[in-house]
Parts: sequence; C-alpha cells; structure tokens
Amino acid sequence: MEIKKIVTGALEENCYVLSKDGTCLIVDPGSDSKKIKELVGQDKILGVLVTHSHFDHIGALRDFLNMNRRMKIFKKSNLTDLKEIEIGSFKFIPIFTPGHSSDSVTFYFQEEKVMFVGDFIFKDTVGRCDLPTGSSKDMDLSIAKIKKYEDDITVYTGHGEDTTLGREKEYNLYFLGK
Repeated sequence: MEIKKIVTGALEENCYVLSKDGTCLIVDPGSDSKKIKELVGQDKILGVLVTHSHFDHIGALRDFLNMNRRMKIFKKSNLTDLKEIEIGSFKFIPIFTPGHSSDSVTFYFQEEKVMFVGDFIFKDTVGRCDLPTGSSKDMDLSIAKIKKYEDDITVYTGHGEDTTLGREKEYNLYFLGK
C-alpha cells in the first residue's frame, strides 16, 4: 500500500490517500478537494475514512460525495468497534478511540502495521479534550486500549509529524502510567 500525504486548509490538517492496485481510500479530506483529487490521480476512489467529524477533517467530504453518491463513507456511526472491514484489496480494523471527540476512530491496517488516528494522538502528545464531546476520561481509556498494540506500528496523525506507537509509549506523558 502506498501512502501519500497532503496538508490541507488553514489548520494544516493531514489528509492521506492510500493507493493499492489502481484503487484508493482517502483519510480525512479536510479541504482543498482539487489538490486531493490530483493526489488520487487515476485511481478509483473506493471510500473515505473519517477519523472524526471536526470541520478541518471533513471540509472536502461533500465534494467527493458529489462526485459519487454511492461512495462508501466509513465513520463511527456506521462501524463496529474492532470488526475487520475489507473493501477492494484494503483491509482495516476500526478502533473506537474517543477522547478528542466522542466520534473518534482509529483505522488500523494490520498487514501494513499503520494506524490513522486523526487528532487522537500527535507526536509526543494527544488531541485536545476540552472541545465539545471531548473527554479526558475517555481519552485515558482510549490510550489504555491503544497501548496494547505493537510498538512498531507507524502512527499517521491528523496534524504534524508521523510517529510510532513505541515512541509514544516511551515519550508521550499521556501514555505513561495508563
């Protein structure tokens, strides 16, 4: 699987295009749909993965739905926690990780050892919990849940740099003692 990143919008949100076998998935189409479409190229878009519904992560979603009303949208409201999903040649596991928002989902691609976490985890910190539907208690529970996964998983964040789960377990103060 090829992972391409584009930074979109005023809040510099990370949007990802995951390509495989002439098809792709889009993770968090924040804004700048034209630039995202350029990154997609000739690949057929199979679906969009939404880590949470804050405006900076879904701003271009409507544009993609207007292109294809039958496009699959994967978000918390239509997923089951920890039930593997297969679409085309992609396989992923949604992991419900509330804290930053009540609808936060981490998408785990086990074969590739990558997670797309939105604003749940950032390098050496976590997303804010003081926004509507955020919860520090839920964040603590989500961190405890995600810490059970392997250290060598690459974590693709909603803003800023990528990291690894091992790094976060070692250096992220929010992970210590959870």
